[in-house]
Amino acid sequence: MRIRAALPALAGAVALTGTFLLSTPAQAAGGVTIHHVWFDSPGSDNRSNTSLNGEWVQIKNTSSTSVSLKGWILKDVSNHRYTFPDVRIGAGKTMKVHTGSGRDTTADKFQNRRAYVWNNTSDTATLTKASGSKVDSCSWTTRDPSDKYC
Repeated sequence: MRIRAALPALAGAVALTGTFLLSTPAQAAGGVTIHHVWFDSPGSDNRSNTSLNGEWVQIKNTSSTSVSLKGWILKDVSNHRYTFPDVRIGAGKTMKVHTGSGRDTTADKFQNRRAYVWNNTSDTATLTKASGSKVDSCSWTTRDPSDKYC
């Protein structure tokens, strides 16, 4: 008799645990990754806006729903930080965060800096949620090639 009473409770616990385990990785990752970093802009580093915007970090939403990036932070090892405004990245879409100045669009954001952020020889791009929890990071230790797919 005790076994019959315990079975529904056990089945419910397994169902809840299974649902929790299946949803946790997707929630933790949020489906957003650092996809590609171009850390050494093409040509000479002359600090022109064109050259500054030649270095960028591309993030990608690999999930099937849009994700709010409001308050998320993209930073380097030296703690140069870009805080995302109230924007969303669409399902399956990419977004580039450029170092220099420009007009923000759905696909391109601009840090409006007058100096380079990403070190050519070694650095790490880290993406964190507004809460401070790490979403993803991408590191490189050589300037050849000038970019890295993460």
